Amino acid sequence: MDTEEVETRIEAGIDDAEASVTLPRVPDENHEDAHFAAVVVSPAFEDKTLVEQHQMVYDALGEAMTTDIHALEMKTFTPEEYRNRN
Repeated sequence: MDTEEVETRIEAGIDDAEASVTLPRVPDENHEDAHFAAVVVSPAFEDKTLVEQHQMVYDALGEAMTTDIHALEMKTFTPEEYRNRN
């Protein structure tokens, strides 16, 4: 699984989501240690706790979380939070 596929799955699984996924470290050549980092912005996160937001991302990725993704760092924001973060 590559970063584009992770982005696509997140964006397909969460309404109006924009995902940016990177590799925070060099993956091993066998993809046995696939670590990803995601920033996800969606109005669907309004009135959701951080845990609920992260669960939405995990749900969007489905089984890939147990088969293709070893670890996922994530930051989730509503559009307003993202605009005001700095």
